[in-house]
Amino acid sequence: MSLARNTLVQATLTLGSRILGFARDLALSARFGQGPMMDAFTTALMLPNMFRRLFAEGAFAQAFVPVYGGVRAREGDEAAAVTASEAMSFMLAVVAAFCILLQVLMPWIMPWLLSAYRGDEVVLRVAVTATQLAMPYLACMTVASLLSGVLNTAGRFALSAAVPIFLNLCTLAPLLLAYVLPASQPTVLLWVTAAVTVSGLIQAGLLWWGVRRLGVTLRLSLPRLTPNVKRALALAIPGALAGGAMQINALVSQVLAGSDEGARSVIYNADRLYQLPLGLIGVAIGLALVPRLTRAFVAGDHEGGRKTLDDGITLAMAFTLPAAVALFVIPFFIIDATVTRGAFTSADAARTADVLRQFAWGVPAFVLAKVLTPPFFAREDTRRPMIYAVSAVIFTIVVGSGLFFWLSSQGIDGVLGLAIATSLSAWINVALLGGTLVRENAWRPSPAFVSRIVRVLLASAVMAAALIAAGIGYEVLSRIFLAKEIAVLVVCGAGMALYAVSLFVFRAVTLAELKAVLRREPGAPVSSSLD
Repeated sequence: MSLARNTLVQATLTLGSRILGFARDLALSARFGQGPMMDAFTTALMLPNMFRRLFAEGAFAQAFVPVYGGVRAREGDEAAAVTASEAMSFMLAVVAAFCILLQVLMPWIMPWLLSAYRGDEVVLRVAVTATQLAMPYLACMTVASLLSGVLNTAGRFALSAAVPIFLNLCTLAPLLLAYVLPASQPTVLLWVTAAVTVSGLIQAGLLWWGVRRLGVTLRLSLPRLTPNVKRALALAIPGALAGGAMQINALVSQVLAGSDEGARSVIYNADRLYQLPLGLIGVAIGLALVPRLTRAFVAGDHEGGRKTLDDGITLAMAFTLPAAVALFVIPFFIIDATVTRGAFTSADAARTADVLRQFAWGVPAFVLAKVLTPPFFAREDTRRPMIYAVSAVIFTIVVGSGLFFWLSSQGIDGVLGLAIATSLSAWINVALLGGTLVRENAWRPSPAFVSRIVRVLLASAVMAAALIAAGIGYEVLSRIFLAKEIAVLVVCGAGMALYAVSLFVFRAVTLAELKAVLRREPGAPVSSSLD
């Protein structure tokens, strides 16, 4: 399939998952607001969420694909299956031990993670139990990540993109059940976190079924550090760290925010919105790029690899820039119209909107990092992206903590400093990745590429002007359309339509090009029922 078609498959299925996730978050905000229980919930999901994004949403799979694909090309399917089985067995054992250790130590760790509630034994006890219930999800994602890598190598993207839907279905179910069987907030929170682990078992099981249908037989065995495992881990673990730099930065921000009551809930709500274009576009394009770039590298087709990267970046920015613009210019409109209800107030929406605006200008960098790391992975170079990612994390820790405490001392919301540092570090990571590719002539932006990006920026500017006007008239529009929920849908829909028209007016894209990128590539295999 073409790059655009693969991306469309990934993005469409991810969109379904994100819509369900958004419904789940609306139910969470309505029940918990931005109070102690919501802080406890976000803490319980902090590590599982980070590992889900590292593993299920592509970073580990991106790194594992070249390893598995290389063995498959050189030694055949059977050797590749053995490599995958050995790596899965070893990593599952390590992660399972890590999960058990964290569960045992969590009563002593939690007061540091939720330092704002050290005097509240109820909140800490609930947070500890909730985290222990959610922790096995990490082991499930270890299995799921490797199985996704096997499917992606074979050109099967749909199943690995679809299974995260079960995380949102499983966690939404207890929140809906709580309206039928009234329960206390701590009880509902424990139901939801237990459902996280249930969803992990379902996801791993479905991916296992998908791999078996593909004709690949993987087996769990006693963990052994074989040469194949050493080679796979040497590439895949740094690759996961490199591809998941933003997720690590988000974790750092969550930890730093633990000393400010309600701050973790603010970050969680902002995170759900600014992560949307990353999950829909960045991850989808990144996963689709790795097999294509790997094939180009093995064949010595450097020009084909550069063109693939040009197309990937152009496609990513065409979808990402309008999303970033909307989150930057009308964050309060979006949050107040969609989330404010129940325990979540307009004051909560205003605080979240201020933080979201600072994340928004980093959104293009978050997505670009997902597109610029595959060229390194395709050449089995995961060390340098990891170094760049670690540098970005150190920057977030130093600058973010400094801004957090300085702004707090000035009576300003310290979470703004964390958002600013996260966005800055993302752009630093992109500069390091892109600069290295250009310096080594692995990628040289063509004049046509530069022209296309400029036209996309012009189309985004036209949309921004319209959204600014809509944001000023938020209250009037809410009355005209009878409800703020309808108003935000109309405004976002009109903004998307205006952007699409502007793309054609500025000739950033033509109908002929649109048909061409969606056309199946000559000689591409017909998708199975998995896709």
